[in-house]
Amino acid sequence: MIFAFVELYENLMELALEDQTSRLGCTQSLSGVPVLMGHLINLNVHFREEQPQADVEEEEDSFESIEKLTALGVNAGDIKKLQDAGIYTCNGLIMHTRKSLTSIKGLSENKIEKILEAADKLVSIGFVTGNDILNKRKTVVHITTGCQALDELLGGGIETMCITEAFGEFRTGKTQIAHTLCVSTQLPICMGGGNGKVAYIDTEGTFRPDRVIPIAERFGMDPNAVLDNIVYARAFTYEHQYNLLLAIAAKMSEEPFKILIVDSIIALFRVDFSGRGELAERQQKLAQMLSRLIKIAEEFNVAVYVTNQVIADPGGGTFMADPKKPAGGHVLAHAATIAAGGIIDCKD
Repeated sequence: MIFAFVELYENLMELALEDQTSRLGCTQSLSGVPVLMGHLINLNVHFREEQPQADVEEEEDSFESIEKLTALGVNAGDIKKLQDAGIYTCNGLIMHTRKSLTSIKGLSENKIEKILEAADKLVSIGFVTGNDILNKRKTVVHITTGCQALDELLGGGIETMCITEAFGEFRTGKTQIAHTLCVSTQLPICMGGGNGKVAYIDTEGTFRPDRVIPIAERFGMDPNAVLDNIVYARAFTYEHQYNLLLAIAAKMSEEPFKILIVDSIIALFRVDFSGRGELAERQQKLAQMLSRLIKIAEEFNVAVYVTNQVIADPGGGTFMADPKKPAGGHVLAHAATIAAGGIIDCKD
């Protein structure tokens, strides 16, 4: 699905909340601070009225901790080696190939076989029915973007268990939406949020906590509490960016995260790889990183929001209204479940 939204400026939240904060009368609390929402969450009004209590109940873990393998005869030292390699759940373990697992120092093929057999007893990886998948999809959460029109286009907001890509030229609002999601993700589910923490990987140095503060205030939230629930890391190379994904998996296995933001996904790849001679290697490394993001999304039931740059299309010609396309090629296009770019009027 391709949705258009990109020209969203910093007055988006002011337009969305103007003269509406008391209309719905939906009051919740986050970190002990009253929260009032306006019409940007009107999409969820009917749902809130029917099940206001069920939404705020603590969600059960969607994964099995890898430490449970000790009860099945796996050595604690071997589990520590898996954790050092960025594997913290049985779900994540079975998403790795035997080749990648045997590359972990200290784990032989026989040990890997024993570990995988034990993991199979805790996590089902075989065929399931369509109803089983339907029930699993019921755990998907949609996080509001702060714009009702955009939420409608996205089917309710940014979806967990998949990658949402926002692409466009500079100064078109991609990072602004990322900052808004830093706040809206922490709202209760009944108010269009995800009731969880935020992980933010910044590859371009564009994260500004002072921009988060006014957004939190417009939502009626405590800015300090909001900032405390955002874990941030600045990536400087594509290898560093990938290692940060391994590190965040450790945090997600211990704390209730609901979104992972990567701003932007392609910037460091365009710096660290140059020319057509390195294009194949670049795309392979990019595919590996995207595969890791998808696994994190499904393993921990979190939303993954990535921003992407655009490139000029030499074959666009004069007959195309906008001869630009997202960077990353087909590799990135196939990995993103939802790709968004273009323009939308978000004045409600």
